[in-house]
Amino acid sequence: MKNIEQKIIAGERIERDEALMLYEKADTLTLGALAHRIKERLHPEKTITYIVDRNINYTNICISKCRFCAFHRDLDSPEGYLLDSKTIYDKIEETLALGGIQILLQGGLHPGLSLEYYEEMLAGIKKNYAIWIHGFSPPEVVHLSTLSGLSIRDVLLRLIQAGLDSMPGGGAEILVDRVRQKVSPNKCSAVKWLEVMKTAHELGLRTTATMMFGHIETNEERLEHIFAIRELQDITSGFTAFIPWPFQPGNTGLSCRKTGGVDYLRTLAVSRIILDNVPNIQASWVTQGPKVAQVSLAFGANDMGSTMIEENVVAAAGISVRLPEKEIIRIVKDAGYKAVRRNMLYDTDGIS
Repeated sequence: MKNIEQKIIAGERIERDEALMLYEKADTLTLGALAHRIKERLHPEKTITYIVDRNINYTNICISKCRFCAFHRDLDSPEGYLLDSKTIYDKIEETLALGGIQILLQGGLHPGLSLEYYEEMLAGIKKNYAIWIHGFSPPEVVHLSTLSGLSIRDVLLRLIQAGLDSMPGGGAEILVDRVRQKVSPNKCSAVKWLEVMKTAHELGLRTTATMMFGHIETNEERLEHIFAIRELQDITSGFTAFIPWPFQPGNTGLSCRKTGGVDYLRTLAVSRIILDNVPNIQASWVTQGPKVAQVSLAFGANDMGSTMIEENVVAAAGISVRLPEKEIIRIVKDAGYKAVRRNMLYDTDGIS
């Protein structure tokens, strides 16, 4: 164990067997200290970043029917919806009025929406508003590829030409097909998720990567996911951040114990240690609450994510945490840092 710790302190890369030993055997404070050392090395400026934006979930109609999702509805459900342009525009106008600079645009895998629908939605937003569109996810792109008969590359090219600026890392769950076949059998495979991200990076789209953990996966499978991100990042350098967040079991088809704060912090820390090529690690205050999110700043996180003017997917699982911008600033200050606004590319200059 000491040899692994010394490698990390020296700035050397650790491999899977070393990561597993560290994850399962190291005490929590040691893990946190090692991750914090790497965070401070990468971000010595004593600032913690965040972004002011809004999640716009344009539809909850989805054919994927993932067992972990409390948000989706069937096409014929009375609770299903598809936002019209006016509703989307009203949400954007409110976001801009509140100082937001970005929308995160995501929805379900709607069986009746063509690629042209998405192009018109993006083009309409860009025609009317100067706002960054961080949109869709690999499963949505694969779904559009299937419906349109076009390649993933061609779908992404058309979305980019219509106004897509960057892509979130949703739909990753755990990038191991044993897990995916049990919790999201109708969603794209791990290989396809990675293919979409690789193609997006090749086309100049920057993206984030996520990991939803704490359901049926093993520790080894969590690490397989993290190493898959590291390996792709070695090739493309296209990920701006990694966001691990714990599964929320409320109102879902999966029965399991909710992930506690210690497990979350250990997973966050080992992510920071392994992902030596991903510049930013984001805290998940939405699932963990403000106190654990504050502690996460000593466990490798250097970013507080979004103020989330609106959030629907996690809320559908019975988790409704709201954190105003001034509270994010206070939490960060109390942890010994200065809170600084950023954009999706982690630029901070001129953003206030």
